[in-house]
Amino acid sequence: AVPRTKILATGGASHNKKILQVLSDVFNAPVYTIDTANSACLGSAYRAIHGLVAEMDVSLADVVKLAPEPRLAVTPAAGAEEV
Repeated sequence: AVPRTKILATGGASHNKKILQVLSDVFNAPVYTIDTANSACLGSAYRAIHGLVAEMDVSLADVVKLAPEPRLAVTPAAGAEEV
């Protein structure tokens, strides 16, 4: 089975539920957020760490194991996929 798409929203717009709902409805996927300041910088830092340890066969999934857990913000509205 193919896993369903999920969206991880970060930055200022991720605090606006209406924007998140539009994303969810358009892509027919749940939207998650992370309560972390400067989350884009955090993502860049994880990728940099992954680059440093890539020679040791460490996966990106292993690098981000300790990352903050995303929380579900919104799900697609009923009938959104029909629109």
